[in-house]
Amino acid sequence: MSETTSVKGAAERTAAVSFTEINARRLGPIRRYFRSHPRVMDGLVIFGYFAATILNLIFSDDVPGGWWTLGPVLAAGAALIFRRSHPLLVLGFISVLEPLQVLLSEGNVTVGFGIWFALYAVAVKHQTRTVAIASASAAVLSITPLWFAPALEVEEAPFLVWIVSGFVLMWYVLAIGFGMTIRRDRLHENELREWADRNAELASANERNRIAREMHDVVAHSLSVMVALSDGAAVVMKRDQERAREVLSELSATGRTALADMRRVLGVLREPDAAPLAPLPATGSLASLLEGFRVAGLPIRVSLSGPGLPGDPAFELTVYRIIQESLTNVLRYGKSVTAVGVSISRTGDLARIRVSDDGRGTMVSVVSVGSGQGIAGMRQRAAIYAGTVECGPGPDGGWIVNATLTVPVNGEADGR
Repeated sequence: MSETTSVKGAAERTAAVSFTEINARRLGPIRRYFRSHPRVMDGLVIFGYFAATILNLIFSDDVPGGWWTLGPVLAAGAALIFRRSHPLLVLGFISVLEPLQVLLSEGNVTVGFGIWFALYAVAVKHQTRTVAIASASAAVLSITPLWFAPALEVEEAPFLVWIVSGFVLMWYVLAIGFGMTIRRDRLHENELREWADRNAELASANERNRIAREMHDVVAHSLSVMVALSDGAAVVMKRDQERAREVLSELSATGRTALADMRRVLGVLREPDAAPLAPLPATGSLASLLEGFRVAGLPIRVSLSGPGLPGDPAFELTVYRIIQESLTNVLRYGKSVTAVGVSISRTGDLARIRVSDDGRGTMVSVVSVGSGQGIAGMRQRAAIYAGTVECGPGPDGGWIVNATLTVPVNGEADGR
Protein backbone atom coordinates (compact mmCIF):
# COMPACT_ATOMS: atom_id res chain seq x y z
CA MET A 1 0.00 0.00 0.00
CA SER A 2 1.44 3.34 -0.97
CA GLU A 3 1.89 6.15 1.51
CA THR A 4 -0.69 8.41 -0.08
CA THR A 5 -3.14 5.53 -0.42
CA SER A 6 -2.79 4.60 3.24
CA VAL A 7 -3.33 8.18 4.43
CA LYS A 8 -6.20 8.82 2.06
CA GLY A 9 -7.74 5.45 2.86
CA ALA A 10 -7.62 6.14 6.59
CA ALA A 11 -9.30 9.50 6.09
CA GLU A 12 -11.96 7.96 3.84
CA ARG A 13 -12.63 5.20 6.37
CA THR A 14 -13.01 7.82 9.07
CA ALA A 15 -15.55 9.72 6.98
CA ALA A 16 -17.36 6.51 6.02
CA VAL A 17 -17.74 5.34 9.59
CA SER A 18 -18.70 8.69 11.07
CA PHE A 19 -20.42 7.90 14.36
CA THR A 20 -23.13 10.45 13.71
CA GLU A 21 -24.02 8.92 10.36
CA ILE A 22 -24.04 5.37 11.69
CA ASN A 23 -26.20 6.31 14.65
CA ALA A 24 -28.63 8.27 12.49
CA ARG A 25 -29.12 5.36 10.10
CA ARG A 26 -29.58 2.88 12.94
CA LEU A 27 -31.90 4.80 15.23
CA GLY A 28 -34.43 6.24 12.81
CA PRO A 29 -36.14 9.64 13.10
CA ILE A 30 -38.33 8.95 16.16
CA ARG A 31 -35.69 7.43 18.39
CA ARG A 32 -33.20 10.02 17.19
CA TYR A 33 -35.58 12.78 18.27
CA PHE A 34 -36.11 11.35 21.74
CA ARG A 35 -32.36 10.72 22.09
CA SER A 36 -31.67 14.40 21.44
CA HIS A 37 -34.65 15.55 23.58
CA PRO A 38 -34.50 13.45 26.76
CA ARG A 39 -36.81 15.78 28.69
CA VAL A 40 -39.57 15.13 26.20
CA MET A 41 -39.15 11.43 26.77
CA ASP A 42 -39.23 11.95 30.54
CA GLY A 43 -42.48 13.84 30.17
CA LEU A 44 -44.04 11.02 28.16
CA VAL A 45 -42.94 8.46 30.74
CA ILE A 46 -44.47 10.41 33.63
CA PHE A 47 -47.63 11.07 31.62
CA GLY A 48 -47.97 7.38 30.81
CA TYR A 49 -47.46 6.44 34.43
CA PHE A 50 -50.13 8.87 35.68
CA ALA A 51 -52.53 7.93 32.90
CA ALA A 52 -52.35 4.23 33.72
CA THR A 53 -52.35 4.63 37.49
CA ILE A 54 -54.91 7.38 38.00
CA LEU A 55 -57.33 5.90 35.47
CA ASN A 56 -57.21 2.70 37.49
CA LEU A 57 -58.03 4.73 40.57
CA ILE A 58 -60.87 6.63 38.87
CA PHE A 59 -62.60 3.59 37.44
CA SER A 60 -62.35 1.50 40.56
CA ASP A 61 -65.78 0.97 42.13
CA ASP A 62 -64.73 1.17 45.74
CA VAL A 63 -61.27 2.24 46.78
CA PRO A 64 -60.70 2.20 50.54
CA GLY A 65 -58.95 5.33 51.67
CA GLY A 66 -60.58 7.42 48.93
CA TRP A 67 -58.52 10.17 47.41
CA TRP A 68 -55.86 9.72 50.07
CA THR A 69 -54.51 6.94 47.91
CA LEU A 70 -53.39 9.64 45.46
CA GLY A 71 -50.56 10.54 47.83
CA PRO A 72 -48.27 7.57 47.02
CA VAL A 73 -49.25 7.80 43.36
CA LEU A 74 -48.17 11.45 43.12
CA ALA A 75 -45.00 10.80 45.14
CA ALA A 76 -43.99 7.96 42.81
CA GLY A 77 -44.66 10.13 39.75
CA ALA A 78 -42.52 12.93 41.15
CA ALA A 79 -39.71 10.45 41.86
CA LEU A 80 -39.68 9.33 38.22
CA ILE A 81 -38.32 12.76 37.27
CA PHE A 82 -34.97 11.61 38.70
CA ARG A 83 -34.96 8.11 37.17
CA ARG A 84 -32.10 8.95 34.78
CA SER A 85 -29.72 10.45 37.34
CA HIS A 86 -30.57 8.26 40.38
CA PRO A 87 -32.30 5.11 39.13
CA LEU A 88 -31.47 2.95 42.16
CA LEU A 89 -32.79 5.53 44.63
CA VAL A 90 -35.96 6.01 42.59
CA LEU A 91 -36.50 2.25 42.36
CA GLY A 92 -36.01 1.85 46.10
CA PHE A 93 -38.34 4.74 46.90
CA ILE A 94 -41.18 3.50 44.67
CA SER A 95 -40.70 -0.08 45.85
CA VAL A 96 -41.22 1.08 49.42
CA LEU A 97 -44.30 3.06 48.38
CA GLU A 98 -45.85 0.01 46.71
CA PRO A 99 -46.65 -1.96 49.92
CA LEU A 100 -48.09 1.20 51.43
CA GLN A 101 -50.23 1.81 48.34
CA VAL A 102 -51.47 -1.78 48.12
CA LEU A 103 -52.37 -1.99 51.78
CA LEU A 104 -53.97 1.48 51.80
CA SER A 105 -56.17 0.69 48.79
CA GLU A 106 -56.59 -3.01 49.71
CA GLY A 107 -55.04 -4.01 46.40
CA ASN A 108 -57.22 -1.85 44.15
CA VAL A 109 -54.53 0.73 43.23
CA THR A 110 -50.83 0.18 42.64
CA VAL A 111 -47.75 2.19 41.70
CA GLY A 112 -46.30 -0.84 39.91
CA PHE A 113 -46.05 1.11 36.65
CA GLY A 114 -43.53 3.36 38.37
CA ILE A 115 -41.51 0.30 39.43
CA TRP A 116 -41.57 -0.85 35.81
CA PHE A 117 -40.09 2.42 34.55
CA ALA A 118 -37.57 2.52 37.41
CA LEU A 119 -36.41 -1.05 36.70
CA TYR A 120 -35.89 -0.11 33.06
CA ALA A 121 -33.74 2.87 34.10
CA VAL A 122 -31.68 0.71 36.46
CA ALA A 123 -31.07 -1.88 33.72
CA VAL A 124 -29.96 0.85 31.30
CA LYS A 125 -27.41 2.38 33.64
CA HIS A 126 -26.05 -0.46 35.81
CA GLN A 127 -24.33 -3.81 35.33
CA THR A 128 -26.11 -7.16 35.43
CA ARG A 129 -25.26 -8.01 39.05
CA THR A 130 -26.61 -4.72 40.36
CA VAL A 131 -29.74 -5.09 38.23
CA ALA A 132 -30.37 -8.60 39.54
CA ILE A 133 -30.10 -7.55 43.19
CA ALA A 134 -32.21 -4.42 42.69
CA SER A 135 -34.93 -6.23 40.72
CA ALA A 136 -35.14 -9.09 43.24
CA SER A 137 -35.52 -6.63 46.09
CA ALA A 138 -38.17 -4.64 44.21
CA ALA A 139 -40.08 -7.83 43.36
CA VAL A 140 -40.15 -8.96 47.00
CA LEU A 141 -41.32 -5.55 48.24
CA SER A 142 -44.01 -5.16 45.58
CA ILE A 143 -45.35 -8.71 45.26
CA THR A 144 -45.46 -9.73 48.92
CA PRO A 145 -48.25 -7.26 49.83
CA LEU A 146 -50.43 -8.71 47.07
CA TRP A 147 -50.87 -11.88 49.10
CA PHE A 148 -52.49 -9.85 51.87
CA ALA A 149 -54.70 -7.62 49.68
CA PRO A 150 -58.42 -8.29 50.16
CA ALA A 151 -59.14 -7.40 46.54
CA LEU A 152 -57.23 -10.48 45.43
CA GLU A 153 -58.89 -12.86 47.91
CA VAL A 154 -61.74 -14.09 45.71
CA GLU A 155 -63.33 -17.43 46.52
CA GLU A 156 -64.41 -17.97 42.90
CA ALA A 157 -60.79 -17.43 41.73
CA PRO A 158 -58.45 -18.80 44.38
CA PHE A 159 -55.49 -18.60 42.01
CA LEU A 160 -56.02 -14.92 41.20
CA VAL A 161 -53.15 -13.79 43.42
CA TRP A 162 -50.85 -16.24 41.64
CA ILE A 163 -51.92 -14.96 38.25
CA VAL A 164 -51.46 -11.31 39.27
CA SER A 165 -48.07 -12.04 40.80
CA GLY A 166 -47.03 -13.85 37.63
CA PHE A 167 -48.08 -10.94 35.46
CA VAL A 168 -46.19 -8.50 37.69
CA LEU A 169 -43.03 -10.60 37.47
CA MET A 170 -43.44 -10.92 33.70
CA TRP A 171 -43.66 -7.14 33.28
CA TYR A 172 -40.66 -6.66 35.54
CA VAL A 173 -38.65 -9.12 33.46
CA LEU A 174 -39.70 -7.29 30.27
CA ALA A 175 -38.61 -3.96 31.74
CA ILE A 176 -35.24 -5.41 32.70
CA GLY A 177 -34.85 -7.00 29.26
CA PHE A 178 -35.63 -3.77 27.44
CA GLY A 179 -33.24 -1.86 29.67
CA MET A 180 -30.37 -4.32 29.25
CA THR A 181 -30.86 -4.28 25.48
CA ILE A 182 -30.64 -0.50 25.40
CA ARG A 183 -27.55 -0.61 27.62
CA ARG A 184 -25.88 -3.08 25.27
CA ASP A 185 -26.69 -0.89 22.27
CA ARG A 186 -25.30 2.20 23.98
CA LEU A 187 -22.11 0.41 24.95
CA HIS A 188 -21.78 -0.63 21.32
CA GLU A 189 -22.29 2.98 20.26
CA ASN A 190 -19.53 4.07 22.63
CA GLU A 191 -17.20 1.48 21.11
CA LEU A 192 -18.03 2.78 17.64
CA ARG A 193 -17.40 6.33 18.76
CA GLU A 194 -14.04 5.42 20.31
CA TRP A 195 -13.08 3.46 17.21
CA ALA A 196 -14.01 6.35 14.93
CA ASP A 197 -12.04 8.78 17.13
CA ARG A 198 -8.97 6.52 17.07
CA ASN A 199 -9.29 6.14 13.32
CA ALA A 200 -9.49 9.90 12.88
CA GLU A 201 -6.44 10.39 15.11
CA LEU A 202 -4.54 7.78 13.10
CA ALA A 203 -5.41 9.44 9.81
CA SER A 204 -4.40 12.82 11.21
CA ALA A 205 -1.11 11.45 12.59
CA ASN A 206 -0.31 9.75 9.28
CA GLU A 207 -0.94 12.96 7.39
CA ARG A 208 1.16 15.00 9.81
CA ASN A 209 4.02 12.52 9.50
CA ARG A 210 3.78 12.58 5.72
CA ILE A 211 3.88 16.37 5.59
CA ALA A 212 6.71 16.47 8.12
CA ARG A 213 8.78 14.05 6.02
CA GLU A 214 8.11 16.06 2.87
CA MET A 215 9.05 19.32 4.57
CA HIS A 216 12.21 17.82 6.01
CA ASP A 217 13.30 16.40 2.67
CA VAL A 218 12.56 19.61 0.79
CA VAL A 219 14.22 21.95 3.29
CA ALA A 220 17.19 19.75 4.18
CA HIS A 221 18.07 18.95 0.59
CA SER A 222 17.51 22.39 -0.84
CA LEU A 223 19.31 24.31 1.87
CA SER A 224 22.27 21.91 1.85
CA VAL A 225 22.63 22.23 -1.91
CA MET A 226 22.25 26.02 -1.75
CA VAL A 227 24.91 26.32 0.94
CA ALA A 228 27.30 24.17 -1.09
CA LEU A 229 26.60 26.16 -4.25
CA SER A 230 27.08 29.49 -2.52
CA ASP A 231 30.38 28.31 -1.02
CA GLY A 232 31.50 27.08 -4.43
CA ALA A 233 30.53 30.33 -6.11
CA ALA A 234 32.59 32.26 -3.57
CA VAL A 235 35.62 30.09 -4.33
CA VAL A 236 35.49 30.30 -8.14
CA MET A 237 34.25 33.88 -8.38
CA LYS A 238 37.71 35.37 -8.89
CA ARG A 239 39.20 32.55 -10.97
CA ASP A 240 36.34 31.65 -13.32
CA GLN A 241 33.50 34.12 -13.50
CA GLU A 242 31.65 32.09 -16.14
CA ARG A 243 31.67 29.04 -13.86
CA ALA A 244 30.58 31.21 -10.97
CA ARG A 245 27.60 32.46 -13.00
CA GLU A 246 26.61 28.83 -13.72
CA VAL A 247 26.81 27.99 -10.03
CA LEU A 248 24.78 31.03 -9.06
CA SER A 249 22.20 30.16 -11.72
CA GLU A 250 21.92 26.67 -10.24
CA LEU A 251 21.65 28.22 -6.78
CA SER A 252 18.77 30.42 -7.94
CA ALA A 253 16.99 27.49 -9.61
CA THR A 254 17.36 25.35 -6.50
CA GLY A 255 15.87 28.12 -4.35
CA ARG A 256 12.90 28.60 -6.68
CA THR A 257 12.26 24.87 -6.83
CA ALA A 258 12.43 24.59 -3.03
CA LEU A 259 9.99 27.47 -2.68
CA ALA A 260 7.57 25.81 -5.13
CA ASP A 261 7.84 22.51 -3.24
CA MET A 262 7.14 24.17 0.08
CA ARG A 263 4.13 25.97 -1.37
CA ARG A 264 2.84 22.66 -2.70
CA VAL A 265 3.19 20.90 0.66
CA LEU A 266 1.79 23.80 2.68
CA GLY A 267 -1.03 24.19 0.20
CA VAL A 268 -2.34 20.79 1.27
CA LEU A 269 -2.76 22.18 4.78
CA ARG A 270 -4.46 25.41 3.74
CA GLU A 271 -6.62 24.25 0.85
CA PRO A 272 -6.62 20.47 0.25
CA ASP A 273 -8.56 20.81 -3.02
CA ALA A 274 -6.22 23.46 -4.41
CA ALA A 275 -2.97 21.50 -3.99
CA PRO A 276 -2.13 18.20 -5.68
CA LEU A 277 -2.06 15.18 -3.36
CA ALA A 278 -0.26 12.96 -5.83
CA PRO A 279 3.21 11.88 -4.68
CA LEU A 280 5.36 13.78 -7.17
CA PRO A 281 9.16 14.04 -6.80
CA ALA A 282 9.92 17.45 -5.38
CA THR A 283 12.63 18.48 -7.84
CA GLY A 284 11.82 16.58 -10.99
CA SER A 285 13.42 13.38 -12.21
CA LEU A 286 16.14 11.36 -10.49
CA ALA A 287 18.58 12.37 -13.22
CA SER A 288 18.08 16.07 -12.49
CA LEU A 289 18.49 15.36 -8.77
CA LEU A 290 21.86 13.69 -9.35
CA GLU A 291 22.93 16.45 -11.69
CA GLY A 292 22.09 19.04 -9.06
CA PHE A 293 24.33 17.28 -6.54
CA ARG A 294 27.11 17.09 -9.12
CA VAL A 295 26.88 20.81 -9.64
CA ALA A 296 27.05 21.22 -5.86
CA GLY A 297 30.39 19.38 -5.88
CA LEU A 298 29.66 15.69 -5.31
CA PRO A 299 31.52 13.31 -7.67
CA ILE A 300 28.65 10.91 -8.22
CA ARG A 301 28.83 7.64 -10.13
CA VAL A 302 25.59 5.81 -10.88
CA SER A 303 25.17 2.07 -11.33
CA LEU A 304 21.93 0.44 -12.53
CA SER A 305 21.28 -3.29 -12.80
CA GLY A 306 18.33 -5.62 -13.26
CA PRO A 307 14.88 -4.81 -14.65
CA GLY A 308 13.66 -1.25 -14.44
CA LEU A 309 11.67 -0.06 -11.46
CA PRO A 310 7.87 0.17 -11.77
CA GLY A 311 6.23 3.42 -12.73
CA ASP A 312 4.22 3.67 -9.52
CA PRO A 313 4.49 7.38 -8.49
CA ALA A 314 4.58 6.69 -4.76
CA PHE A 315 7.29 4.05 -5.17
CA GLU A 316 9.31 6.39 -7.37
CA LEU A 317 9.00 9.10 -4.72
CA THR A 318 10.25 6.71 -2.03
CA VAL A 319 13.34 5.82 -4.09
CA TYR A 320 13.85 9.48 -4.94
CA ARG A 321 13.65 10.63 -1.31
CA ILE A 322 15.96 7.93 0.02
CA ILE A 323 18.63 8.85 -2.53
CA GLN A 324 18.02 12.55 -1.92
CA GLU A 325 18.40 12.23 1.85
CA SER A 326 21.49 10.05 1.54
CA LEU A 327 23.26 12.45 -0.82
CA THR A 328 22.19 15.43 1.30
CA ASN A 329 23.93 13.84 4.29
CA VAL A 330 27.07 13.29 2.21
CA LEU A 331 26.99 16.93 1.17
CA ARG A 332 26.48 18.04 4.77
CA TYR A 333 28.87 15.80 6.65
CA GLY A 334 31.31 14.32 4.13
CA LYS A 335 34.94 15.42 4.35
CA SER A 336 37.43 15.07 1.52
CA VAL A 337 34.91 13.10 -0.55
CA THR A 338 36.42 11.95 -3.87
CA ALA A 339 33.81 9.39 -4.93
CA VAL A 340 30.12 8.89 -4.26
CA GLY A 341 28.44 5.73 -5.51
CA VAL A 342 24.71 5.44 -6.18
CA SER A 343 23.56 1.92 -7.02
CA ILE A 344 20.00 0.89 -7.93
CA SER A 345 19.36 -2.78 -8.60
CA ARG A 346 16.34 -5.03 -8.84
CA THR A 347 16.14 -8.77 -8.28
CA GLY A 348 12.69 -10.28 -8.56
CA ASP A 349 10.32 -8.32 -6.35
CA LEU A 350 13.11 -6.62 -4.39
CA ALA A 351 14.71 -3.29 -5.21
CA ARG A 352 18.00 -2.37 -3.55
CA ILE A 353 19.42 1.12 -3.22
CA ARG A 354 22.97 1.76 -2.07
CA VAL A 355 24.59 5.16 -1.54
CA SER A 356 28.20 5.25 -0.34
CA ASP A 357 31.08 7.71 -0.18
CA ASP A 358 34.78 7.56 0.66
CA GLY A 359 34.94 10.61 2.88
CA ARG A 360 37.05 10.83 6.03
CA GLY A 361 35.43 9.97 9.33
CA THR A 362 31.81 8.99 9.88
CA MET A 363 28.58 10.71 10.79
CA VAL A 364 28.72 9.12 14.22
CA SER A 365 31.30 11.61 15.40
CA VAL A 366 29.77 14.59 13.62
CA VAL A 367 27.41 16.99 15.32
CA SER A 368 24.12 16.96 13.42
CA VAL A 369 23.10 20.23 11.83
CA GLY A 370 19.64 18.98 10.94
CA SER A 371 16.56 17.80 12.80
CA GLY A 372 17.83 14.25 13.22
CA GLN A 373 14.74 12.92 11.41
CA GLY A 374 16.32 12.16 8.04
CA ILE A 375 17.26 8.53 8.68
CA ALA A 376 14.01 7.93 10.56
CA GLY A 377 12.10 9.35 7.62
CA MET A 378 13.90 7.03 5.20
CA ARG A 379 13.01 4.05 7.35
CA GLN A 380 9.37 5.12 7.54
CA ARG A 381 9.20 5.45 3.79
CA ALA A 382 10.84 2.05 3.28
CA ALA A 383 8.49 0.40 5.78
CA ILE A 384 5.52 1.32 3.57
CA TYR A 385 6.97 -1.12 1.01
CA ALA A 386 7.92 -3.80 3.55
CA GLY A 387 11.49 -2.57 3.30
CA THR A 388 14.40 -1.66 5.53
CA VAL A 389 17.13 0.97 5.63
CA GLU A 390 20.52 0.26 7.19
CA CYS A 391 23.05 3.03 7.70
CA GLY A 392 26.58 2.98 9.05
CA PRO A 393 30.25 3.74 8.47
CA GLY A 394 32.02 1.92 5.67
CA PRO A 395 34.98 -0.40 6.33
CA ASP A 396 37.37 2.05 4.65
CA GLY A 397 35.72 5.23 5.88
CA GLY A 398 32.84 7.24 4.61
CA TRP A 399 29.19 6.37 5.10
CA ILE A 400 26.96 3.70 3.53
CA VAL A 401 23.19 3.60 3.18
CA ASN A 402 21.59 0.31 2.11
CA ALA A 403 17.83 0.29 1.45
CA THR A 404 15.72 -2.68 0.41
CA LEU A 405 12.16 -2.22 -0.86
CA THR A 406 9.46 -4.61 -2.01
CA VAL A 407 8.46 -3.72 -5.54
CA PRO A 408 4.71 -2.94 -5.69
CA VAL A 409 2.50 -5.18 -7.77
CA ASN A 410 -0.12 -3.42 -9.89
CA GLY A 411 0.69 -0.14 -8.19
CA GLU A 412 0.34 -1.51 -4.65
CA ALA A 413 3.02 -2.49 -2.18
CA ASP A 414 2.97 -5.88 -0.53
CA GLY A 415 3.75 -4.50 2.91
CA ARG A 416 0.90 -3.55 5.19
